[in-house]
Amino acid sequence: MLEDKLLIWKVKKGDKSAFCQIYEKYRDDLLRIASGLLKERAVAEDVVHDVFVTFIHSVDRFKLTGSLRGYLTTCVVNKIRNLHRTKARHGTVNIDGIDPPTSDLKRPDQWILQDEAFEQLCEAMTTLPYEQRETVILRVQGEMKFSTIAAMQETSVKTVMSRYRYGITKLRSLLNSEEIA
Repeated sequence: MLEDKLLIWKVKKGDKSAFCQIYEKYRDDLLRIASGLLKERAVAEDVVHDVFVTFIHSVDRFKLTGSLRGYLTTCVVNKIRNLHRTKARHGTVNIDGIDPPTSDLKRPDQWILQDEAFEQLCEAMTTLPYEQRETVILRVQGEMKFSTIAAMQETSVKTVMSRYRYGITKLRSLLNSEEIA
């Protein structure tokens, strides 16, 4: 957290390399969260980039009171919620044929195994209701506390814990049944 405060201070002073450090530090995590919530890699990349652009434009007014990672994650989730609201008002979009994000492992045999497992997980995640999917991703990938997720979702901690438990249980059930089939 101290490192983040120093980087933000440097960005406010005009140090472009400090912003690049922030971007490199959090980009992959934010992209994984966005990809999991959106299922569309290109849109997820756009969301993450939009969040960073908004952040850089408002950095002069920004004051870090908690975790920068948590702040940026909240920004990504809120942007995605706004996209969902916009899509709901304007109809749905067909996501068939969209490739999931690929892994960055070194050996081709590892890529194949990792991509197959990731594809199964992405497919299973799409079956979860959005609130459960968001909770699971924020808890697992975002490493957020249940209380933080509850505040973000404007609901009780018990509700968030239930969403997480139901989501994980359904994912286990789906993924275990795919291994058997």
